[in-house]
Amino acid sequence: MTCRIRYIKKKEKENTIQYCLESTPEVRAGSQKNSQLIHLPEPNMNLRKGAKVWVEDKNLAWVAAEITNFKGKQVQVQTASGKTVLALPEKLFPRDADEEEEHGGVDDMTKLTYLNEPGVLYNLERRYALNDIYTYTGGILIAVNPFTKLPHLYNVHMMEQYKGAPFGELSPHVFAVADVSYRAMMNEGRSQSILVSGESGAGKTETTKLIMQYLTFVGGHAAGDDRSVEQQVLESNPLLEAFGNARTVRNDNSSRFGKFVEIQFDANGRISGAAIRTYLLERSRVVQITDPERNYHCFYQLCASGKDAEKYKLGHPSHCHYLNQSKTYELEGVSSAEEYMKTRRAMDIVGINHEDQEAIFRTLAAILHLGNIEFSPGREHDSSVIKDQKSTFHMQMAADLFRCDVDLLLATLSTRTIQTREGSIVKALDCNAAVASRDALAKTVYARLFDWYAYVNACLLVDKINMSVGQDLNSHIQIGVLDIYGFECFKHNSFEQFCINFANEKLQQHFNEHVFKMEQDEYRREEINWSYIEFIDNQDVLDLIEKKPIGIISLLDEACMFPKSTHETFATKLFQNFRGHPRLEKAKFSETDFTVSHYAGKVTYQTDSFLDKNRDYVVVEHCNLLASSKCPFVVGLFPSPPEESSRSSYKFSSVATRFKQQLQALMETLNATEPHYIRCVKPNLLNRPHKFENLSILHQLRCGGVLEAVRISLAGYPTRRTYSEFVDRFGLLAPEFVDTSYDEKQLTEEILRKLNLENFQLGKRKVFLRAGQIGVLDSRRAEVLDTAAKCVQRRFRTFIAHRNFISVRVAAIALQAYCRGCLSRKKFAARREAAAAVCLQKYVRRWQLRCAYLKLISAAVVIQSNIRGFSIRQKFLHGKKHRAATVIQARWRLCRFRSAFRHHKKSIIAIQCHWRQKLAKRELRRLKQEANEAGALRLAKNKLEKQLEDLTWRLHLERRMRVSTEDAKSVEISKLQKALESLNLELDASKLATISECNKNAVLQNQLELSIKEKSALEKEFTVMAEMRKENALLKSSLDTLEKKNSSLELELKKALKDANDTNEKLRELEQKNSELQNNMLSLEGKLSHLEDENHVLRQKALTQSPKSNRANFLKSFSDKYGGTLNLHPTDRKQVYESPTPSKLIVPFSHGMSESRRPKLTAERQQENYEFLSRCIKENLGFHNGKPLASCIIYKCLHHWHSFESERTAIFDYIIEGINDVLKKNLRSNGFLSATTQRSGGNTGLPGRVAYGLKSPFKYLGFEDGMSHIDARYPAILFKQQLTACVEKIFGLIRDNIKKELSPLLGLCIQVPKNARVLAGKSRSPGGLPQQSPSSQWDSIIKFLDSLMNSLRENHVPSFFIRKLITQVFSFINMSLFNSLLLRRECCSFSNGEYVKSGLAELEKWIVNAKEEFAGTSWHELNYIRQAVGFLVIHQKRKKSLDEISHDLCPALTVRQIYRISTMYWDDKYGTQSVSNEVVAEMREMLNKDNQYLASNSFLLDDDLSIPFSTEDIDIAIPAVDPSDVQLPAFLSEYSCAQFLSQDQK
Repeated sequence: MTCRIRYIKKKEKENTIQYCLESTPEVRAGSQKNSQLIHLPEPNMNLRKGAKVWVEDKNLAWVAAEITNFKGKQVQVQTASGKTVLALPEKLFPRDADEEEEHGGVDDMTKLTYLNEPGVLYNLERRYALNDIYTYTGGILIAVNPFTKLPHLYNVHMMEQYKGAPFGELSPHVFAVADVSYRAMMNEGRSQSILVSGESGAGKTETTKLIMQYLTFVGGHAAGDDRSVEQQVLESNPLLEAFGNARTVRNDNSSRFGKFVEIQFDANGRISGAAIRTYLLERSRVVQITDPERNYHCFYQLCASGKDAEKYKLGHPSHCHYLNQSKTYELEGVSSAEEYMKTRRAMDIVGINHEDQEAIFRTLAAILHLGNIEFSPGREHDSSVIKDQKSTFHMQMAADLFRCDVDLLLATLSTRTIQTREGSIVKALDCNAAVASRDALAKTVYARLFDWYAYVNACLLVDKINMSVGQDLNSHIQIGVLDIYGFECFKHNSFEQFCINFANEKLQQHFNEHVFKMEQDEYRREEINWSYIEFIDNQDVLDLIEKKPIGIISLLDEACMFPKSTHETFATKLFQNFRGHPRLEKAKFSETDFTVSHYAGKVTYQTDSFLDKNRDYVVVEHCNLLASSKCPFVVGLFPSPPEESSRSSYKFSSVATRFKQQLQALMETLNATEPHYIRCVKPNLLNRPHKFENLSILHQLRCGGVLEAVRISLAGYPTRRTYSEFVDRFGLLAPEFVDTSYDEKQLTEEILRKLNLENFQLGKRKVFLRAGQIGVLDSRRAEVLDTAAKCVQRRFRTFIAHRNFISVRVAAIALQAYCRGCLSRKKFAARREAAAAVCLQKYVRRWQLRCAYLKLISAAVVIQSNIRGFSIRQKFLHGKKHRAATVIQARWRLCRFRSAFRHHKKSIIAIQCHWRQKLAKRELRRLKQEANEAGALRLAKNKLEKQLEDLTWRLHLERRMRVSTEDAKSVEISKLQKALESLNLELDASKLATISECNKNAVLQNQLELSIKEKSALEKEFTVMAEMRKENALLKSSLDTLEKKNSSLELELKKALKDANDTNEKLRELEQKNSELQNNMLSLEGKLSHLEDENHVLRQKALTQSPKSNRANFLKSFSDKYGGTLNLHPTDRKQVYESPTPSKLIVPFSHGMSESRRPKLTAERQQENYEFLSRCIKENLGFHNGKPLASCIIYKCLHHWHSFESERTAIFDYIIEGINDVLKKNLRSNGFLSATTQRSGGNTGLPGRVAYGLKSPFKYLGFEDGMSHIDARYPAILFKQQLTACVEKIFGLIRDNIKKELSPLLGLCIQVPKNARVLAGKSRSPGGLPQQSPSSQWDSIIKFLDSLMNSLRENHVPSFFIRKLITQVFSFINMSLFNSLLLRRECCSFSNGEYVKSGLAELEKWIVNAKEEFAGTSWHELNYIRQAVGFLVIHQKRKKSLDEISHDLCPALTVRQIYRISTMYWDDKYGTQSVSNEVVAEMREMLNKDNQYLASNSFLLDDDLSIPFSTEDIDIAIPAVDPSDVQLPAFLSEYSCAQFLSQDQK
């Protein structure tokens, strides 16, 4: 039901705005009762022991607590830290314990169960800890400055996700606000505005940049301009920051003006221009600052400019009066000199020429010199003169810089001319008035330099910037982005804070009206029946400040017009006029300070400098002085004033009045647009990441109006739940209705009626509850859960007791049975023992008798054996003694002869050793000589290796220089042959050296044989050596040394033999390498000759023009791709062209013959050929035995016509044009596989025909090994590349169309349908229906894939292409599902994980049925979504460590992706929790470290748009097709040029 709303303003005590319906008095009376809800946050909150609440804290603002007891009117609570606190009930706020279990909080404050101040603050803190810096409050975006880079939030992929997405569907983001404003502008045709507010350092400027970045992305930029609007505006930022930003108490780079960037669009939504509007410049800062603030940056930059500062006679800022009022001259980490160069570059970018730049900085220097001019009392009364020589110097410098007369400047500052009827009167000014005149001139010059007044014909800075950006004066729609200073409340607040807070009061009123309008639109969309809402309005504060004739600004202007007025008189008059005003108070410890109750709180202002800062006289003498300057730039700043203004010397201009006028103009601009709000929040005062200061943020939320929006929501229906969410949470309060009804709206109404709740409203999709009603529902839910828990406990205890009784009874029965069994066993054991004793006695007696008998037998046997053994041993000992004597005698004789033999042998060995020593010394000298020869051999070997390396290098060089001339090639070949001959000679020399080594080894062997013969001779002379025994004794001492030398010589001999063997092996390897190099050289010569032939053809065709345009274009890309092969030296082209190589099969036509001179017969024949080929391409000939008829026929015709061997033909271009025409026709008719279910294989065989056509001809053109019987020329090579391009184009078109059709189906499959969730919730009750698997969406995907597979196979598409296509389709499914899962929190639930997992199981079945031939690695492509869904559906997440999750559960996912899923997870089915806090903290620490090194840390996947195959892959994958034995078409007889086909078939 819709209602007509009337807007009424009433003046009451509480100063409220009331919105009511035109309804009956009863409705009004009933609604007035509810109007008190705004004053109590939660009036219906039930306080009971164990309730979760928020309690105030001095340090943390609010802390979580639990009620433990009640003491009188106070409540005793215990905080989370264990501290016990007493608080009043009205100071407590309810807290939802279920929301605390969620790591990520809620993305919209309106989704909070209890919408109150601590809930808002704690939700922001939880989200900020997870780097979720954006949060909605209805349609308002809260942005918390992270003070660190988060590039994954602002890349192009993220902008594509938010483009066109409904507001609130994805996670909160600044792109969502920008997209909503753009869509509203295009749909409604109305300009939009985005108001970015916040205190200094909250990130307003960065947020503005991001908005412009997104609008540039979605709207594009003007044609012909390479720079985007974002770039153009950002290029002007250094200039605006230098002249409009300054250091304040809280921020080193605070904007002291408002910036309104208008991005202009044309009717098509394309960006056509942009403009920058500046508002509310803080002019008083030019002449007066307080410590530790600074003046505008441009002054400090100029002082640090080096040569320019010296040229303008400027020194350190401490020497300038306008700068040394504060002792802060430098900013931490900022170089003023570098910033000065950036400002200069920005001026160059925006188009300010060098002369104007010099004039601007000359003007700034003149302002600084003006500030150093001091005055002293003159001789006359109330007059002033220059104080000293230093002031005179600064006066002269200021005049020189302004290019004006110094005396005139002095007169202008120290006197005033008053126009009367009698004439002009010159009045002298005292020192204070002269100083005020000096400051007024400085403020006027600086303001003229920055601002753009209506009467100024040319704007300098801002106008130059707008000229650079490029305005579109014809644009009717635009999106404005307002970046303005926020509410300020310092320890000492002056006139600047008063003006800033006045502007924020205006914007807050606009904000309140917009918030109420959003509430109204929400109620109207849901068609609820509502009657009354009231909220506190700040109109009385605005009237207090700006109302005429009695307002703070009016009284201030009045005081400034009187020279004798002081801040004491202004304060006295202020308190007299506003005595008793509820918004104005007098400070306790000051007579002149006053306190204003703003919407964000009370602010005390010090009026000491109010009058001085508000005075802004426009002195005619100042304007005339600077208008007479010799500098054109200064003259342009001060145009000639109108006549009526020139009559008076003073024209009073109040800063506050001008501020109010500019603010009114800004509000008019905003009122003409549809506003959108972004509130930027600064999390801490230290500008450090991951530091959340509750008190500071709470103050900013109040100043930004966020809590005011919460209060407005509380005044109406603050709690809103969709019916499905409400039923899921509170359905247990009325299970009897849940089991019988399927209408969620009806279920919701029945639940609320059962609980006797009133004043709720049921919309189309949501239920709206008044403040406090959600607390009643939660308390009842807690009671039901408590009752259910008690019932479960009671039943469980009964079960335990019954189980214990049964177990005791069973144990008693078992014990009795055991006792009876024991008694019976004892009786049986006694009887068995008696019987055993009798049996045992019998066996013992028998055993004793047997033992006695056996003893007697054994004794007899032992006696007999001993006697026999003794006699035998006696005989054996006698024989043994006889044998021992014989052995002793034999050994004695042997020993005697052996000693004699050894003595002779030692003598012989000594003689031999002496002789061998002599021979060994001789051999050692020979081996040393041979070793020297071996060193020479090694040097030759090393030289040979180097020569081989040189030869290898030369061979590689030959490959790269195959485009050189034939003469150079022949020279190089001859050089190589000579080098080869030299190598052969060296090889022969090495062989000869080897042979010599072998001969030497043979000589050694002969010597060894001679030594053996000499040994035998010496043995014969053994008898003669008896006389030399005495000499041998003397030689024994030298024998050992000779043996050692002999062993060493033998080792050296072995080593020499081993080296010789190694040398032989290396020589063999060198021979093998030499043979391989010769083979490689022969193959390179063959390839070189082949490339020469190919280059010859290409050079010939490069000199002629292609008859078709597409051939020329393709030739360019072909030459780029194969430039290394086709690039010949310019000097060779003429030679090659003059000596062409004739074709092997046919004689080519003359190149000099023109088209007009060709015979008509040839032209007609070619036309008939073209018509026949065109008909083969356009008509659907189909397939015969798996062979594409059109491709086979075309190939046979081209082969018969010798087109592949022709060096000049246009037939290939004609074929390619025909294929492209068929492609365009198919795209126009049915989208080319865009509707696969409506097409059969009979009319869309082109993909398969082109794919087979690419393969079949070139198997016979010389491109495959072993079948090169045709010499293909350049047109055939080009034709192959064009066919490959066609295949890639067809593949890309099919893939893109499949993705377009699959995207909406995937959007339905990522989330469980709502009706499925309802059925799942009902199936949990005993009487409910069984849970059904909602697989209709997944069935549609399976049907789509089946239809796609059938269509591809019916059209004879090769399995290679099907496999590649299906793999990329599944990669797209993985990317879409995974990205949607990470961007939408409602998808990261347990039930949704089960739903997606069941769908993935269906896809797995499809892949298995499709088989690997067609599906390939499709299942592996779903790796990311499979692991993510698998993580969602496990139950024991809190017990899993990060190592188990990252290595076992989700090895493919990055830590950032796991972190995103863990923080967004929520269980809507079993209530399980996500991973533990320790795991979340560990992942956060890892991500903070990675942010320092990664350029892009996005957690989203990118779409694969590559072509997954090449020409070589096609050649390998697709088998060759024999073009013979194919069915000929019926129209063949109509063409004489194709009659050979029928003859060949016969």
